[in-house]
Amino acid sequence: MLQIHHLSKIYLKAKIVIPALNDVSFNVTKSEFIGIIGKSGSGKSTLLNLIGGLDRPSGGEIIFMDRDLARMSRYELALHRRYSVGMIFQSFNLIPSLSALENVVLPLTFAGVSKKKRKQVAGMLLEMTGLADRTDHLPTELSGGETQRVAIARALANEPSMLLADEPTGNLDSVTAREIIGLLRDLNKNKGITVLLVTHDQETAEEISDHIIRLKDGQIVDGTERKR
Repeated sequence: MLQIHHLSKIYLKAKIVIPALNDVSFNVTKSEFIGIIGKSGSGKSTLLNLIGGLDRPSGGEIIFMDRDLARMSRYELALHRRYSVGMIFQSFNLIPSLSALENVVLPLTFAGVSKKKRKQVAGMLLEMTGLADRTDHLPTELSGGETQRVAIARALANEPSMLLADEPTGNLDSVTAREIIGLLRDLNKNKGITVLLVTHDQETAEEISDHIIRLKDGQIVDGTERKR
């Protein structure tokens, strides 16, 4: 489903070269749950941003469903972000003036889905993520865990084949964090959605992942298969 070949990313800051990723290669099979772990600055978020089409690599290939993201136009990358991947962030990134339902409806609106259908789909996704009774609440009226569930529902709106979760539990307490991780695992097991989870929590990643990728200074230092 996803093939990463010799991927590199270099940033320039005040004429200083900063290597974020260096010669990273790995494959992801459909319906896998991948844990990506490493300390801050190891390149985890950069890797997810490249796979999500939010940034372009300095070198190498990102082959997603037989197409190289590095060769895509801006328009093609926008379509990739809209339909192929769903992104979940630590900071939730919900629009504060919109209700939970309206936040989930938004990507469906951009995709041209009819008004009736997008409300049906958004309502179904909020019910699936345990928020059927919170649809009309603003993000400020929700707990951290509820807010992240809205973000997950929004990421699922256009039926992506892969979820990219960048520290989705970083702002949550340990109990709520476990609930969110459990929800992601359920989506992976029951819906067949491929999940790439970036996390500092090595113990949790090893417990639930099919495959662990360890990054250090922009390079893979270990990748251990875990049989389930």
